Amino acid sequence: MKALRTIALLLSIQLLSTSPVSSQEPAKPVKPFKLALCQMKVAGGNRAANLDHAGDMIAEAAKGGAQIILLPEAMDLGWTDPSALTEAEPVPEGKTGAYLADRAKQHGVYICSGLIEKAGDKVYNSAVIFNPEGELILLHRKINELDIGHTYYALGDRLNVCETEFGTLGLLICADANADDYVLTRSLAYMGADVILSPSSWAVVADHDNSKEPYGGMWKDAYKPIARDFRVWIASCSNVGWMTGGPWKGMKGIGCSMVIGPGGTDVLHAPYGADADTILYVDITPEDRPGQGTTWYDYWNSRH
Repeated sequence: MKALRTIALLLSIQLLSTSPVSSQEPAKPVKPFKLALCQMKVAGGNRAANLDHAGDMIAEAAKGGAQIILLPEAMDLGWTDPSALTEAEPVPEGKTGAYLADRAKQHGVYICSGLIEKAGDKVYNSAVIFNPEGELILLHRKINELDIGHTYYALGDRLNVCETEFGTLGLLICADANADDYVLTRSLAYMGADVILSPSSWAVVADHDNSKEPYGGMWKDAYKPIARDFRVWIASCSNVGWMTGGPWKGMKGIGCSMVIGPGGTDVLHAPYGADADTILYVDITPEDRPGQGTTWYDYWNSRH
C-alpha cells in the first residue's frame, strides 16, 4: 500500500508540474457589418408609442441592410421618467423585452436597446442585445448612474461581452463611459470587445444654443482615448424629444449620436435637435486586436 501511495503522489506531482495548455484559441475571422443608429423620439412614460416607433425604425433599418441595430437608453419609458417606478418589467419576458426579441427574429438582425428592467424588488436602467434568433445574449445594468437617477434605479454590479460573427460586442449605457479614468470602457476593451455599443440619453436645457456651445465634446473626450488605445469601435445612440417628467422635465433630448472608429477617428456625428428623429448607417469592419492582457503594454510602448 505504501508503494501505491508513493506512485500516486508522484503522478500527482507530475500532473501539477506539467506546463498548462493555453486556452487561447486562434482568433476567429469576423465579418464586416452595417450598423444602424436609430436616433428616435422617446415619449416619457409611453411604452406603447415608443415600441411602435422603435418597431417602425427597426423595420426600416433592416430593409436598409443593417445587421446590428442600436436604439437609445431607456427607449421604452424615457430616462428618469417617474413611470419607471411603476411600469418597469422583467427582462426578457416583459413587454419591451418580448417585443425586441420578436423584432430581432422577424427581421433576422441583432438589436441593442436600452430599457427599464424590474428584477425582484429593484428597478434597473438596463440595456440588452438580442440575436437574430430572438435570444437574449447580453444584459447590462447601468453602473455609473447620475445622482439624480438614484431615486429611480438600482446600480449594476458587473460587465460582460458577447461573441458574434461580427466580432465581440461590449455594452455600456451613457454615463458608464464617463466613469473615472474611463475604467468601465477600458475594462470592456480588456475583456476583448471589438465594438462597444452604448444606448444613451443626451439632453440640454431648453434654450441651449448649439451654435455657441456645440454638443458632444465630452463624449468624444471619453470615447477617443479608448478607441485609440485598444483599436475598438464605439457607437452611441441617443434619443430626441422633450423630457416630460422627472428631474429633467423641460429639457430636450437632442440626439448627436456618434460613432468613433479605431484610432479615435470621427466616423459619424448625427444631427442635433429635439426633432432630429432619424436613422443613420455606418459600415464597420472590426480590426484584429494588437494586444491582450499584459501585451497591451508592448503595443502601447511600440507606438512611441
